[in-house]
Amino acid sequence: MTAPRHDHTGPSALPLLADLSGRTAVVTGGAGPLGSVLSAALADAGARVVVVDLDEDGCTATARSLQGSGHVAVSANLLEPPGIATVVGTVQEIGACDVLVNNAAFTGTSGVPGYAVPFDEQTDEAFAMALALNLTAPFSLTRQLAPLLRAEGHGSVINVSSIYGLVGPNMGLYEGTRMGNPAAYAASKGGLAQLTRYLATVLAPDIRVNAFAPGGIARGQDESFVARYEHLTPLGRMATEDDFRGVVAWLASDAAAYVTGQVIAVDGGWTAW
Repeated sequence: MTAPRHDHTGPSALPLLADLSGRTAVVTGGAGPLGSVLSAALADAGARVVVVDLDEDGCTATARSLQGSGHVAVSANLLEPPGIATVVGTVQEIGACDVLVNNAAFTGTSGVPGYAVPFDEQTDEAFAMALALNLTAPFSLTRQLAPLLRAEGHGSVINVSSIYGLVGPNMGLYEGTRMGNPAAYAASKGGLAQLTRYLATVLAPDIRVNAFAPGGIARGQDESFVARYEHLTPLGRMATEDDFRGVVAWLASDAAAYVTGQVIAVDGGWTAW
Protein backbone atom coordinates (compact mmCIF):
# COMPACT_ATOMS: atom_id res chain seq x y z
CA MET A 1 0.00 0.00 0.00
CA THR A 2 1.27 3.47 -0.90
CA ALA A 3 1.30 5.78 2.11
CA PRO A 4 -1.49 8.37 1.95
CA ARG A 5 -0.41 11.91 1.25
CA HIS A 6 -1.28 13.35 4.65
CA ASP A 7 2.10 13.64 6.41
CA HIS A 8 1.58 17.30 7.27
CA THR A 9 1.49 18.75 10.76
CA GLY A 10 1.10 22.15 12.35
CA PRO A 11 -1.37 25.01 11.93
CA SER A 12 -0.76 25.33 8.19
CA ALA A 13 -1.50 21.66 7.49
CA LEU A 14 -5.23 21.88 6.80
CA PRO A 15 -5.01 23.66 3.43
CA LEU A 16 -2.50 21.04 2.29
CA LEU A 17 -4.71 18.19 3.49
CA ALA A 18 -7.70 19.64 1.63
CA ASP A 19 -5.78 20.14 -1.62
CA LEU A 20 -6.90 17.86 -4.46
CA SER A 21 -4.36 19.10 -6.99
CA GLY A 22 -3.14 16.32 -9.24
CA ARG A 23 -6.10 14.08 -8.48
CA THR A 24 -8.87 12.92 -10.78
CA ALA A 25 -12.48 12.82 -9.59
CA VAL A 26 -15.32 11.07 -11.41
CA VAL A 27 -18.78 12.48 -10.65
CA THR A 28 -21.87 10.68 -11.95
CA GLY A 29 -24.98 12.75 -12.48
CA GLY A 30 -22.39 15.51 -12.71
CA ALA A 31 -24.45 17.91 -14.82
CA GLY A 32 -27.54 17.89 -12.59
CA PRO A 33 -28.47 20.47 -9.97
CA LEU A 34 -26.52 18.73 -7.20
CA GLY A 35 -23.90 17.00 -9.32
CA SER A 36 -22.75 20.21 -11.00
CA VAL A 37 -22.16 21.78 -7.59
CA LEU A 38 -20.26 18.71 -6.36
CA SER A 39 -18.17 18.82 -9.53
CA ALA A 40 -17.43 22.51 -8.95
CA ALA A 41 -16.44 21.92 -5.33
CA LEU A 42 -13.92 19.27 -6.33
CA ALA A 43 -12.56 21.38 -9.17
CA ASP A 44 -12.22 24.36 -6.81
CA ALA A 45 -10.10 22.13 -4.55
CA GLY A 46 -7.79 21.42 -7.48
CA ALA A 47 -9.10 18.15 -8.92
CA ARG A 48 -9.50 17.28 -12.56
CA VAL A 49 -13.16 16.27 -12.88
CA VAL A 50 -14.72 13.69 -15.18
CA VAL A 51 -18.32 14.83 -15.47
CA VAL A 52 -20.63 11.90 -16.25
CA ASP A 53 -24.25 12.51 -17.17
CA LEU A 54 -27.00 11.34 -19.49
CA ASP A 55 -27.45 14.94 -20.67
CA GLU A 56 -24.68 15.35 -23.24
CA ASP A 57 -25.03 19.12 -23.66
CA GLY A 58 -25.30 19.69 -19.92
CA CYS A 59 -22.30 17.45 -19.35
CA THR A 60 -20.16 19.44 -21.77
CA ALA A 61 -21.33 22.77 -20.39
CA THR A 62 -20.60 21.73 -16.82
CA ALA A 63 -17.10 20.49 -17.66
CA ARG A 64 -16.34 23.76 -19.46
CA SER A 65 -17.61 25.84 -16.53
CA LEU A 66 -15.29 24.29 -13.95
CA GLN A 67 -12.27 26.07 -12.53
CA GLY A 68 -8.98 24.77 -13.83
CA SER A 69 -8.27 22.70 -16.92
CA GLY A 70 -8.31 19.15 -18.19
CA HIS A 71 -11.88 18.38 -17.17
CA VAL A 72 -13.65 15.70 -19.22
CA ALA A 73 -17.31 15.29 -20.19
CA VAL A 74 -18.69 11.77 -20.60
CA SER A 75 -22.27 11.29 -21.77
CA ALA A 76 -23.51 7.88 -20.66
CA ASN A 77 -26.71 6.08 -19.68
CA LEU A 78 -25.82 4.27 -16.47
CA LEU A 79 -29.00 2.22 -16.68
CA GLU A 80 -27.40 0.24 -19.51
CA PRO A 81 -24.22 -1.90 -19.45
CA PRO A 82 -22.76 -0.02 -22.47
CA GLY A 83 -23.10 3.22 -20.50
CA ILE A 84 -21.17 1.79 -17.56
CA ALA A 85 -18.56 0.47 -20.01
CA THR A 86 -18.21 3.91 -21.60
CA VAL A 87 -17.44 5.51 -18.25
CA VAL A 88 -15.01 2.81 -17.20
CA GLY A 89 -13.27 2.82 -20.57
CA THR A 90 -12.86 6.59 -20.58
CA VAL A 91 -11.45 6.66 -17.06
CA GLN A 92 -9.09 3.79 -17.86
CA GLU A 93 -7.84 5.77 -20.89
CA ILE A 94 -7.20 8.74 -18.62
CA GLY A 95 -5.30 6.35 -16.37
CA ALA A 96 -6.35 7.82 -13.05
CA CYS A 97 -9.25 7.78 -10.62
CA ASP A 98 -8.59 9.12 -7.15
CA VAL A 99 -12.18 10.01 -6.25
CA LEU A 100 -15.47 8.45 -7.35
CA VAL A 101 -18.68 10.27 -6.48
CA ASN A 102 -21.74 8.09 -7.09
CA ASN A 103 -24.38 10.80 -7.38
CA ALA A 104 -26.55 9.82 -10.36
CA ALA A 105 -30.11 9.06 -9.26
CA PHE A 106 -33.34 7.90 -10.85
CA THR A 107 -35.93 10.69 -10.99
CA GLY A 108 -38.79 8.92 -12.70
CA THR A 109 -38.66 11.25 -15.70
CA SER A 110 -37.63 8.56 -18.19
CA GLY A 111 -41.17 7.81 -19.29
CA VAL A 112 -41.59 4.87 -16.93
CA PRO A 113 -44.81 5.21 -14.92
CA GLY A 114 -45.28 4.27 -11.30
CA TYR A 115 -42.47 6.03 -9.46
CA ALA A 116 -43.38 9.15 -7.45
CA VAL A 117 -47.03 8.18 -7.04
CA PRO A 118 -49.10 6.70 -4.20
CA PHE A 119 -47.80 3.32 -3.04
CA ASP A 120 -50.63 1.32 -4.63
CA GLU A 121 -49.76 2.85 -8.02
CA GLN A 122 -46.01 2.21 -7.88
CA THR A 123 -44.75 -0.36 -10.37
CA ASP A 124 -42.17 -3.13 -10.40
CA GLU A 125 -40.59 -1.63 -13.51
CA ALA A 126 -40.00 1.75 -11.88
CA PHE A 127 -38.71 0.02 -8.73
CA ALA A 128 -36.21 -2.03 -10.73
CA MET A 129 -34.97 0.97 -12.71
CA ALA A 130 -34.44 3.00 -9.56
CA LEU A 131 -32.40 0.21 -7.99
CA ALA A 132 -30.40 -0.19 -11.20
CA LEU A 133 -29.30 3.45 -11.26
CA ASN A 134 -29.20 4.26 -7.54
CA LEU A 135 -27.58 1.04 -6.30
CA THR A 136 -26.33 -1.29 -9.03
CA ALA A 137 -24.47 1.43 -10.97
CA PRO A 138 -22.48 2.56 -7.90
CA PHE A 139 -21.58 -1.07 -7.18
CA SER A 140 -20.48 -1.71 -10.75
CA LEU A 141 -18.47 1.50 -11.14
CA THR A 142 -16.74 1.03 -7.80
CA ARG A 143 -15.88 -2.59 -8.61
CA GLN A 144 -14.49 -1.80 -12.04
CA LEU A 145 -12.62 1.35 -11.05
CA ALA A 146 -11.18 -0.13 -7.84
CA PRO A 147 -7.76 -0.90 -9.41
CA LEU A 148 -7.31 2.78 -10.31
CA LEU A 149 -8.70 3.97 -6.98
CA ARG A 150 -6.27 1.65 -5.21
CA ALA A 151 -3.23 2.59 -7.28
CA GLU A 152 -2.24 5.80 -5.48
CA GLY A 153 -3.16 4.65 -1.97
CA HIS A 154 -5.60 7.49 -1.30
CA GLY A 155 -8.67 6.45 -3.28
CA SER A 156 -11.98 7.79 -1.99
CA VAL A 157 -15.48 6.65 -2.96
CA ILE A 158 -18.30 8.98 -1.97
CA ASN A 159 -21.87 7.73 -2.30
CA VAL A 160 -24.79 10.14 -2.24
CA SER A 161 -27.48 8.55 -0.10
CA SER A 162 -30.44 10.39 1.46
CA ILE A 163 -32.13 11.00 4.79
CA TYR A 164 -34.75 8.61 3.44
CA GLY A 165 -32.04 5.97 3.30
CA LEU A 166 -31.74 6.44 7.06
CA VAL A 167 -35.32 6.94 8.26
CA GLY A 168 -38.81 6.19 7.02
CA PRO A 169 -40.83 8.89 5.28
CA ASN A 170 -43.12 11.29 7.09
CA MET A 171 -46.06 11.07 4.69
CA GLY A 172 -47.83 13.91 6.46
CA LEU A 173 -45.40 16.28 4.76
CA TYR A 174 -47.00 15.52 1.41
CA GLU A 175 -50.64 15.86 2.41
CA GLY A 176 -52.58 18.02 -0.02
CA THR A 177 -49.73 18.13 -2.57
CA ARG A 178 -48.97 16.22 -5.76
CA MET A 179 -45.60 15.16 -4.40
CA GLY A 180 -44.70 11.57 -3.59
CA ASN A 181 -42.09 9.50 -1.78
CA PRO A 182 -41.28 6.35 -3.77
CA ALA A 183 -40.52 3.07 -2.02
CA ALA A 184 -37.76 2.48 -4.57
CA TYR A 185 -36.01 5.69 -3.53
CA ALA A 186 -35.93 4.70 0.13
CA ALA A 187 -34.90 1.12 -0.60
CA SER A 188 -32.12 2.09 -3.00
CA LYS A 189 -30.72 4.89 -0.84
CA GLY A 190 -30.84 2.66 2.23
CA GLY A 191 -29.11 -0.05 0.23
CA LEU A 192 -26.47 2.45 -0.83
CA ALA A 193 -25.78 3.29 2.81
CA GLN A 194 -25.23 -0.38 3.60
CA LEU A 195 -23.16 -0.88 0.43
CA THR A 196 -20.98 1.95 1.73
CA ARG A 197 -20.29 0.06 4.95
CA TYR A 198 -19.64 -3.17 3.07
CA LEU A 199 -17.21 -1.60 0.62
CA ALA A 200 -15.41 0.30 3.37
CA THR A 201 -14.40 -2.99 4.98
CA VAL A 202 -13.72 -4.93 1.78
CA LEU A 203 -11.65 -2.23 0.07
CA ALA A 204 -9.70 -1.12 3.14
CA PRO A 205 -7.00 -0.06 3.70
CA ASP A 206 -6.31 1.26 0.22
CA ILE A 207 -9.68 2.82 -0.56
CA ARG A 208 -11.92 4.80 1.77
CA VAL A 209 -15.66 4.56 1.18
CA ASN A 210 -18.15 6.97 2.74
CA ALA A 211 -21.55 8.43 1.99
CA PHE A 212 -23.41 11.57 2.82
CA ALA A 213 -27.17 11.73 3.20
CA PRO A 214 -28.63 15.04 2.04
CA GLY A 215 -31.72 16.51 3.59
CA GLY A 216 -34.45 17.94 1.41
CA ILE A 217 -33.20 20.46 -1.15
CA ALA A 218 -35.32 23.52 -1.91
CA ARG A 219 -36.42 23.33 -5.53
CA GLY A 220 -39.70 25.20 -5.69
CA GLN A 221 -41.78 22.62 -3.85
CA ASP A 222 -45.34 23.24 -2.73
CA GLU A 223 -45.42 25.96 -0.07
CA SER A 224 -47.28 23.76 2.41
CA PHE A 225 -44.65 21.06 2.07
CA VAL A 226 -41.83 23.55 2.61
CA ALA A 227 -43.51 25.02 5.70
CA ARG A 228 -43.97 21.58 7.25
CA TYR A 229 -40.46 20.48 6.38
CA GLU A 230 -38.83 23.59 7.79
CA HIS A 231 -40.87 23.29 10.97
CA LEU A 232 -39.40 19.83 11.53
CA THR A 233 -35.81 20.89 10.77
CA PRO A 234 -33.77 22.26 13.70
CA LEU A 235 -31.91 24.70 11.45
CA GLY A 236 -35.27 25.94 10.17
CA ARG A 237 -34.75 25.71 6.43
CA MET A 238 -34.41 23.34 3.52
CA ALA A 239 -30.99 22.74 2.00
CA THR A 240 -29.45 24.33 -1.04
CA GLU A 241 -27.01 22.50 -3.30
CA ASP A 242 -24.19 24.65 -1.93
CA ASP A 243 -24.68 23.07 1.50
CA PHE A 244 -22.96 19.92 0.20
CA ARG A 245 -19.78 21.49 -1.16
CA GLY A 246 -17.93 21.08 2.10
CA VAL A 247 -18.75 17.45 2.79
CA VAL A 248 -17.80 16.19 -0.67
CA ALA A 249 -14.52 18.13 -0.73
CA TRP A 250 -13.67 16.92 2.78
CA LEU A 251 -14.44 13.26 2.15
CA ALA A 252 -12.47 13.36 -1.10
CA SER A 253 -9.36 14.77 0.57
CA ASP A 254 -6.64 13.69 2.96
CA ALA A 255 -8.35 15.81 5.61
CA ALA A 256 -10.64 12.77 5.99
CA ALA A 257 -7.84 10.20 5.69
CA TYR A 258 -8.99 8.31 8.81
CA VAL A 259 -12.68 8.38 7.92
CA THR A 260 -14.28 5.38 6.24
CA GLY A 261 -17.53 3.45 6.42
CA GLN A 262 -19.54 6.50 7.50
CA VAL A 263 -22.91 7.78 6.30
CA ILE A 264 -22.98 11.46 7.22
CA ALA A 265 -26.35 13.17 7.45
CA VAL A 266 -26.16 16.70 6.05
CA ASP A 267 -29.73 17.62 6.83
CA GLY A 268 -29.97 20.64 9.09
CA GLY A 269 -30.67 18.30 11.99
CA TRP A 270 -33.67 16.57 10.39
CA THR A 271 -32.61 13.12 11.61
CA ALA A 272 -31.62 14.41 15.06
CA TRP A 273 -35.19 14.57 16.41
